[in-house]
This record gives sequence, C-alpha cells and structure tokens, in this order.
Amino acid sequence: MKYKRLTKEQFESLHSEFANFLAAQSIDKNEWDEIKASKPEVAEQELDVFSDLIWEGVLTNAQFLEHFSKNHIFLFHCQEKLIKSMVLKSLHTEVDLMTKEGLQWLGDNLFTDAVEIHIGTKEYAENRNAAIFNLITEGAILSDGQLYIQINGIISA
Repeated sequence: MKYKRLTKEQFESLHSEFANFLAAQSIDKNEWDEIKASKPEVAEQELDVFSDLIWEGVLTNAQFLEHFSKNHIFLFHCQEKLIKSMVLKSLHTEVDLMTKEGLQWLGDNLFTDAVEIHIGTKEYAENRNAAIFNLITEGAILSDGQLYIQINGIISA
C-alpha cells in the first residue's frame, strides 16, 4: 500500500465510486459479498488498491495546505517541482491562533515584532505526492489557498 487505507466514513461517502471500481474489474455486489466472506485477504487488497487510487487523485490535485497550531500557522503552496512555505509564528504564547480571536489578533499584529514570518521554497526530496501525503499525515489539511494568497499578496506588496 502506497498511502493509507481510507476510513470507513470515507469509504461510505465514496460508495458509488467504489462500486464503479469493482465493476471495472467485473465484480458485482454478489461476487464482492462472496469475496469478503471467503477471501478476506483479497477484499483487503481491493480496499487498499482503491484507497491508493483515491489518494493519488487527491494528492495530484492538491495545490494548497494549511496546518494550524496554537502559536504557528504553516501555509504551503504545492507546485509541480517545488513547495513554497510560509510560517507565521506568534511570539505571544497566550495567543491561540486556532481561535477566531487569535486570527483577529494575527491580522492586527501581522507586521509587528509580535509575529515572525518565515518564507521558504524547497524542491521535493521525494515524489511530489508522497511529500504532500507526509504533510497531511503530520496534520496539514487541504485548503483553497485563500489565506496563503492573501498573506503572500500583502508580503509581496
């Protein structure tokens, strides 16, 4: 398995896609039920293959990631050959950037000595999708990139 198996909830939300995946292999519902009952290891392999296909599609299309913690916000722009990062760090430990008030504070203090901003660019050490998957397993989430774009626009101006 290249990535990780989807959760039960993810499989449920992708029910029709999984049915199409099985149908492409000429496996109907009755045959799938039989495989699950008599050959659970084959069923497990099918779940793993499907999971990898879904992850591959998601990761290939990923452009922006965000990772929030109490005092840091990590913003990533995943390009084809490299990843750009922006790290915002609150030097006031009582500020919680995971709250609405903390984000308001960040907006008010972005260009003060209370906030450090680090910008970086790095080529992928491994393949692009594996690097993005690692960031997700470390807590990053896919985003629409609005925060990255806004802050990048302010910094670049």
